[in-house]
Amino acid sequence: MIWLALVVGGASLAVSLVVAQLLRLAPRIGLQLAGLALVSACVPLAAVLLSGWVMFHMGDDVKILAVAAGSAAAAIVAALLLARAIGRPLRELAGVAHTIAGGELSARAAAEGPAELRELSSAFNTMAGSVERLFDARRELVSWASHDLRTPLASLRALVEAAEDGLVEPDEYLPRLREQATTLTLLVDDLFELARIDAGSLTLELQRVELDRLVPSTLRLLEPEAAARSIHLDCDVPSRSVVVAAPQQLERVLVNLVGNAIRHTPPDGSVAVRVEDAPGEVRVHVEDTGGGLEPGTTERMFERFWRADRARSGSGAGLGLAIAKALVEAHGGTIWAENRAQGGARVSFSLPVG
Repeated sequence: MIWLALVVGGASLAVSLVVAQLLRLAPRIGLQLAGLALVSACVPLAAVLLSGWVMFHMGDDVKILAVAAGSAAAAIVAALLLARAIGRPLRELAGVAHTIAGGELSARAAAEGPAELRELSSAFNTMAGSVERLFDARRELVSWASHDLRTPLASLRALVEAAEDGLVEPDEYLPRLREQATTLTLLVDDLFELARIDAGSLTLELQRVELDRLVPSTLRLLEPEAAARSIHLDCDVPSRSVVVAAPQQLERVLVNLVGNAIRHTPPDGSVAVRVEDAPGEVRVHVEDTGGGLEPGTTERMFERFWRADRARSGSGAGLGLAIAKALVEAHGGTIWAENRAQGGARVSFSLPVG
């Protein structure tokens, strides 16, 4: 009877596979589970019934059919109850998704049920948190950008109207026009840099960078601003101090950090850039003789548009430190800030040597 076993086994497998494929077309999980339970109960019983009828010509077909029907009904009821238990958190998750789609971004799903559903809810909540932060960042971007664009544009318009009305000579206002145009250019550059970073399109052309050449050349770019504020610039860079980095982005980091230090250092103060070699990395410190950082500043000063205290107030759009942080991290480094024991603040970042 080996041939009979092979035929019955093959037929059972074929029927199960066909029904399983058909069950995938069912529109709801409950129907899929009920169909699965029915197949699981009926196919083995049908195989037993067929085998018994062929081998022994059993006369109790009605009893076997009754047992099969009862087993199938019990399996279907159990499957429906299980489907209801599984479907409830899924329906709740769908409801939360619709709530978020309606604009209530703070809605979150309850992490309940089996491990897979808890993991799904946790992943969904993580995604919802990211979406909420993204929309908050977009609102902040629009708010701060419109505010910072409005001021120089209003100044430019007033200067142009005064020149057109003949109230002043155009040459008299040229320096101020150039200053406002520079402010607008810097703001647009910052916004463009952030857009590239957020879009993941920032390209780093890495090469060996000699810091004993890059740091002094960067400070020379900032000497006019420092001289206008009577601030002394200094640097201490060991010879042959080399990192693998993108020169333009690294220069941008230094310009942002040193420029921020200059703006928050009183007249006759000083700003210094000091470089030290450490195992596997190089650390760059930008130190100033200003009033230092207030409590809680170090945790938030690298956030975009944050200006709650002196560390992010003043000129600029409040993007310089955020851009510096993003560029440093893109190089695989870290950035941090602290108060100096001698007074003033120190903003430091590290870059891997190779």
